[in-house]
Amino acid sequence: MSSPEFIVYTDSELEQVRRAYFEQKRMGTENIVELSKELFCRLIRNTMCNMIAIARATEDARYPTKPEVNAMAKRLVEYYPMVQHWEYVAKKLMKRLSNVKSPKKAVPPAKKQRQEIEEMTTSDYDGDSSASTVILQQSPVRASTPVQHLNNSGSGDVLDSQKTQARHYTTLQQMCRSNKPNKASVTHLLNLEFESRRLFITSDTLKEQDRPSKILEAYSCFKDLDHVLDELQRIIQPNNAHYVSEMRNRWNDFFSKVQFYGVMKKVMKPPKTLDGVEHATAVFRALPLLFPSSTLPPKKLGACSEAVFHVLTASENPDTYLSKRPVACPVMLVCGDNCMIAIGNTPVTTFDRKKFDEGLLYLLGYYYCLHLTYPKFISTMLSVLQTEVLQDSLHDQDSTASYKKAIAEWRAFIE
Repeated sequence: MSSPEFIVYTDSELEQVRRAYFEQKRMGTENIVELSKELFCRLIRNTMCNMIAIARATEDARYPTKPEVNAMAKRLVEYYPMVQHWEYVAKKLMKRLSNVKSPKKAVPPAKKQRQEIEEMTTSDYDGDSSASTVILQQSPVRASTPVQHLNNSGSGDVLDSQKTQARHYTTLQQMCRSNKPNKASVTHLLNLEFESRRLFITSDTLKEQDRPSKILEAYSCFKDLDHVLDELQRIIQPNNAHYVSEMRNRWNDFFSKVQFYGVMKKVMKPPKTLDGVEHATAVFRALPLLFPSSTLPPKKLGACSEAVFHVLTASENPDTYLSKRPVACPVMLVCGDNCMIAIGNTPVTTFDRKKFDEGLLYLLGYYYCLHLTYPKFISTMLSVLQTEVLQDSLHDQDSTASYKKAIAEWRAFIE
């Protein structure tokens, strides 16, 4: 293709149809496999969205040209052979482009602006933006962005792969700066850029205390809980497209059983007429007592459950509470109709109060996504959830005596 940085869009459903086509082709019956109208429209829409984002990332006010659209149409037909006529695909792509292209003539950017945009497309791109993103601090020793981290090492073929990953990161940044980024396109780029992102996040280039803020500056999309759960799936079971829904089902099963376990252990009262939030708070307060660690929490914190959630009173201000909090681990704050997730003293995102019972899944997602260490005084509880709910077989299980005892008693109870 004339522009090799353009991305061929795919997702699990499209890949499933593609596999079915090739399976039928081996038997000579590939004509029975067709791409549904819904999937075809999704393919056209997201392909053009990606092409526009990439074109505008390389040159201000630029849109894909007709030769580029034709080349992409031919490439799509090559990748998805059940779509037989590239001219028809090109026509649909051009129609989609005409629907989103601004009718106003683009004003030629100033020379200085063009120079800045050219710099953004090089390997020294550092995530800077004159719009809404925060400029990451430069350091002569430590890399501030995934692109800088990739540029610090590698050679030969590895460098070619790293340049591709850096280009994906640049496109991702451009998408995330829009008011309503296309979620499917952002997910696709996060899939493509996963390797370099994890190298950046898990490396020693980030100090422990700076890691959450630096990562969220580099990847503002992780303020969206759907992207956080998707990242959890990429880390634990990258080949299981249904991981998140399966994890939610395991959590619901665990949540219902642990209530009886809490009553049996006499750390909970039998639930009566509690509403959803009151019910969940009772369970969340009991979890550290059901799966206790050998380390005590800081005296200023109070109960271990305060490291997981806090229900704000009418007189409490979230910023004031966070500034006085003695630990920096992710926490949920419950206030009014919404819940807030904060890390350290910084609010990150909010979600509906009705989903509060899923809040622990979101917290675990941030622990994995930002590569954070469990606080010792709740490490047993989080390790049990990691084993029983997340079913993480990639990471070492907690080897402490408190974890072994807690998991053995729990499994004896559910059996």
